[in-house]
Amino acid sequence: MYEPENENEISEQTNETVSSGEYRYGGGFEKESIYSDAHYTSADDNTVPPRYYTPPEPKRPVKKEKSGKGGKLIGLIALCLVCAILGGVVGAGFMSGRLSERVESLEKARNELVLAQAARDAAESEGTVATPVSSGAALTAAQLYDQACKQVVGVTTEVTYTNFFGMNSSSAVSGTGFIVSSDGYILTNYHVIELAAQNNKDVNVILHDGTRYVASIVGYEKYNDIAVLKIDAEGLTPVVFGNSSGIAVGDLVYAVGNPLGELDFSMSTGHVSALDRLITSDESGVAINMFQIDAAVNSGNSGGPVYNAAGEVIGVVTAKYASTGVEGLGFAIPINDAVSIANDLITKGYVSGKAYMGVSIDQRYNAMYAQYWGMPVGAYVYSVESGSCADKAGVQEKDIIIKLGERSITGYTDLTSALHSFSAGDTTDVTVYRGGEEITLTITFDEAKS
Repeated sequence: MYEPENENEISEQTNETVSSGEYRYGGGFEKESIYSDAHYTSADDNTVPPRYYTPPEPKRPVKKEKSGKGGKLIGLIALCLVCAILGGVVGAGFMSGRLSERVESLEKARNELVLAQAARDAAESEGTVATPVSSGAALTAAQLYDQACKQVVGVTTEVTYTNFFGMNSSSAVSGTGFIVSSDGYILTNYHVIELAAQNNKDVNVILHDGTRYVASIVGYEKYNDIAVLKIDAEGLTPVVFGNSSGIAVGDLVYAVGNPLGELDFSMSTGHVSALDRLITSDESGVAINMFQIDAAVNSGNSGGPVYNAAGEVIGVVTAKYASTGVEGLGFAIPINDAVSIANDLITKGYVSGKAYMGVSIDQRYNAMYAQYWGMPVGAYVYSVESGSCADKAGVQEKDIIIKLGERSITGYTDLTSALHSFSAGDTTDVTVYRGGEEITLTITFDEAKS
């Protein structure tokens, strides 16, 4: 979601502290206020009764009891005494029930804390990202923002490039991330740190108080647009993960990040607009399952969290529909998917379970070549890795893969996208064009190790 002019070199930076609370107008000027005070009515002129106002009760004449009615009065007093006794018994039973409910509630809260600590201890012993347990209670927007400021970070790199006049220039590439462990693991998008990863350069992480760290890149998964960073810090405040499989259209959401790389720690509010959108970004080139939100997100929000009303992170802001006149179309990777990838990157250095074919595709082969040579469009096999599942299935050099499973293949991008819908160990059909005929083979995928 960032848009540098050129992406050639990232300059190295060291740890330092930057001033907090700095605000810059994008256009370099301030606008005159157009707001006015709300109308009010002075206390002397106000004719609306206060909320605690109660009209006086009208006086009622007191009836005198006639003689000879003393027996009825005594009976009435006795009835009142009986009602009072019964009320006391019922009230005691009611209070006892309320007390029992309160004790059960406290025991449940204690058990949740015990489970949360056990999850953290297990995760720390295994080196994975812990998943704290949330109470599920809704937060006010102000409470959620205060919490987010302790969990969200800015992610920046400095890109150096040669401009139109042949002079070296630089621009900041900025994104967002969020803390997932107290000892400094941070989750963000791959495309936020892509240039640093490709050029082995530093990534800078900035906390809300202005403290700046140089982060190491633990690992990344390009095709799912997820990356994990690590800073040398302790006692940080990690996010609480929600369950992204339980979200529904209409749920209230909040996005916190650094739009445009300048408006640090901005929060926007919206709702879940749709689920299970297959979105292809320029960076991954592969369709990724995301959910859609109408909370405002812009360049610089990439890698930031999407919170639910309880302050739990349910997604990672990844993309928006960037077209003039189109607003409210943002997309986020479900947090269940992101955490699974992050744990694999931390513990294994790669994402486990990904399908692998073992073929190299010649991307020069396109529709124009196919038409010229009178062959079908597809993925042209340049080479086959010896001993791979493709080799075992009978795929050969110069084959044109035209179908994988139920999906038609028109080129490299289609093949890569289709492959990501399978897992290692899955078995399916692969149809190839060879020597003027179509051949259907059976393939069982290997596991990718990178």
